[in-house]
Amino acid sequence: MDSSGVGVEPSWRPSPVALVALITGLVVTALLAVTTAVLYDRNEDRLLGLRAKELGLLFTAAVVPKQTEMASAAALADATGGSVPRFRALIQSQVGPKGQFASASLWRLGGTHPAPVTIIGSAPQITSAQAKELFARAAHSHSLTVKGLLQASEPSIAYALTTTSGRRGFLVYGETRLPVNRRSKLESNTAFSDLDYAIYLGRTTQTPNLLVTSLQDLPVDGRRASSSVPLGDRALTLVVTPRGSLGGTFFRILPWIVVAFGLALSIVAAILADRLARRRERAEELAGSLDRARGEIEQMYTEQRSIAQTLQHALLPETLPEVRGLKVSARYVAASSGVEVGGDWYDVVAAGEHRALLVIGDVSGHGLRAATTMASLRHATLAYAAHDARPSVILSRLSEYVNGSSHDYFATVLCALIDVEAHRLTVASAGHLPPLLLQDGSAIFVEMAPSAPIGVAGESHYSETDISVAAHTTLVAFTDGLVERRGEVIDTGLARLQGAAAGNGESLEDLIAKLPQELASDGHHDDTAIVGIQWQN
Repeated sequence: MDSSGVGVEPSWRPSPVALVALITGLVVTALLAVTTAVLYDRNEDRLLGLRAKELGLLFTAAVVPKQTEMASAAALADATGGSVPRFRALIQSQVGPKGQFASASLWRLGGTHPAPVTIIGSAPQITSAQAKELFARAAHSHSLTVKGLLQASEPSIAYALTTTSGRRGFLVYGETRLPVNRRSKLESNTAFSDLDYAIYLGRTTQTPNLLVTSLQDLPVDGRRASSSVPLGDRALTLVVTPRGSLGGTFFRILPWIVVAFGLALSIVAAILADRLARRRERAEELAGSLDRARGEIEQMYTEQRSIAQTLQHALLPETLPEVRGLKVSARYVAASSGVEVGGDWYDVVAAGEHRALLVIGDVSGHGLRAATTMASLRHATLAYAAHDARPSVILSRLSEYVNGSSHDYFATVLCALIDVEAHRLTVASAGHLPPLLLQDGSAIFVEMAPSAPIGVAGESHYSETDISVAAHTTLVAFTDGLVERRGEVIDTGLARLQGAAAGNGESLEDLIAKLPQELASDGHHDDTAIVGIQWQN
């Protein structure tokens, strides 16, 4: 009360409890904001890293057709003595604006000045000195050899591949053009349209090694992720940066939301409890999002398995030939577990008016590398068969082809030449299981001399077995996935197959469909290929 006797209201001061509540609220708000910002940054880095790996896998998959086509063309050139018409017929469709190459050519190795035998498409950009250096590397490596022609008038990536050791034989050469200004954007309708990228040849991000980019300014600043993928004997370094938030706008502004709400909640203690409950609800929503993300990842692996099976079937023959006097049926059964592509394959081709050639094989290992090796061996086998269909000759040449370069795989292969009218069968095996003959209600395995698989060093000679068969005989050839089981000797599986096939009166199609179903075990871990051929008289 002042001297006049009038009362004065005291000024408002926060209580210690209010100060503690306010300071506590501000500290908690700051911690939450920093935490959400850190989590957002980590999540963005993780998502960007995953996107970089996914984009790298796409680039890896895009190289497989190039290597397969070039390996097939090189094998064909070696088998035909450099036949220009056959080379052009094989590679012509891959050259042009919609093909894999802007230029493709066949070169004969040897000599001091390399010169092409034939050129398809535009003229090669490679200089004589560059060609000598590239071809010297390719002559000592049967994998895809890569060189960047980045200073040429039309910047390109050059590919070279030969299947012949040393400096004799033929080499297939191809060029893929790059944009002159190295600028290119991902299509807006692709899954990667929210990324900018820069691709370099090699494992460094030096500007002279730049192949193509969607950025105007280099080097890449800010958030980025990189991934290296193999490209033949070189590598590609892929650098990606997001155009916006990969996790969504909400998570990008979440730290600011926390700050705004935290300040408001710190002022009024009553509202603080309510807002903390909402934060708990948000945490539960985030946990639900993580559960949904886990479900999406599981679905993604299921889809990858489907893609792997589709790729395997794409590498197998779409149709089987019609040979007078024979009925042919085949089936491929993928493993029930795992998503990687296997190396099983088969082919049945006509070898004259009254003859047919059956080839079935299995490459060791799994994955895209096994599939690429399988495709290379399959095309090489067909090329050798076109020249000489005798089984022992095909296996010997295939062994020389594989052993002519360093490799870390092997393959079992069975070749059977069928004379329809003479009812004769000529068989040669490179470590493959013997085929099964069904005649007069009995099932017997063809007796064959043991031999080493393709790829075993020093082995290049394979013997043949000639067999006369009765009318209406059925020949069943298969890969080991049909009979092998973990923890079981192979003889048990062979006996099981023999018992299932003997005395069957089904049609050939029903028999080939039934055997994998009856013999498959739960969770079998290997692919299976089975082919049946039946004399009609």
